[in-house]
Amino acid sequence: MGKFQEVIDSETPTLVDFYATWCGPCKTIAPILEEVKNHFGGNLTIIKVDVDKNPAAAGKFGVRGVPNLILFKKGEIVWQQAGVIPKNQLIQMIDPSI
Repeated sequence: MGKFQEVIDSETPTLVDFYATWCGPCKTIAPILEEVKNHFGGNLTIIKVDVDKNPAAAGKFGVRGVPNLILFKKGEIVWQQAGVIPKNQLIQMIDPSI
């Protein structure tokens, strides 16, 4: 958890994708996140957390369903959203934090 905390505490906003390998919508959001990463480049970090392998992390942030995206900046949660979010909407949600 140390490395995870280090990443979400950084100045660079970090989008955490809580997912599960068996989750269909999680597979749908993967290419959207890739496009969002390309849009923001080095101004945004995106990490994926498998809820089945990291139940403590999921529990700590109240993740009950997947996919669940949480945007962190300097260790604080900026917003949290469950479900698949269209690319343009996701960019609009992240943009104010960049």
